[in-house]
Amino acid sequence: MIRWSDKPVYLCCGHTDMRKSINGLMTLVQESFCLDPFADALFVFCNRSRDRLKVLEWDGDGFWLYFKRLERGHYRWPPEGDASTMVLDAKELTCLIDGARLEKKLRRKEVLERQIS
Repeated sequence: MIRWSDKPVYLCCGHTDMRKSINGLMTLVQESFCLDPFADALFVFCNRSRDRLKVLEWDGDGFWLYFKRLERGHYRWPPEGDASTMVLDAKELTCLIDGARLEKKLRRKEVLERQIS
């Protein structure tokens, strides 16, 4: 379970290859961001089309990798500009994730049927 309340959140600006798993994302955190993936923090990544999100978390004895795929809509994600990483707090992360849900409700019909492909 994600414990967002008191952890810093490092957001990877721009897009990330979602084929990366725990080891690939750890390497990205270490080499591109110069951060410690074993820190008590959350590292958040998004794909090019901004409909998939991954969160990497170290819980003391192993890594958690959370993944969410939106069926409709997309996340409002910062482009990679001067900074490759943004620091957020838990409330800002929640707003970012819930923003996609709100946008979907305002612009699109709710997903009523679910299909597995």
